[in-house]
Amino acid sequence: MIVGIMQVELLIHGAMSLKDKRRIVKSIKDRVSNTFNVSIAEVDEQDKHRKAILGLSMVSNEKKVVQQKFDKIIDMLHKTRGASVVDYQIDLI
Repeated sequence: MIVGIMQVELLIHGAMSLKDKRRIVKSIKDRVSNTFNVSIAEVDEQDKHRKAILGLSMVSNEKKVVQQKFDKIIDMLHKTRGASVVDYQIDLI
């Protein structure tokens, strides 16, 4: 069993308040969760309206599957309007 975890730091564009940020982050979380069937949550920086840290996790029987899915998620996030990927880290256990 392979457990994959990824942390993604996002810069939120156009968010003038925490309410704006929550709307954008919720949209991103819903899209990623529905498209890739992974668990996703905002795990840090909840009090800053221009920055979000997301944590994602998934389980598979092959490292290759986890790595490929996380790579596709990063590609999708790079193309997302309203936010930019600043940094990310992937760990496979």
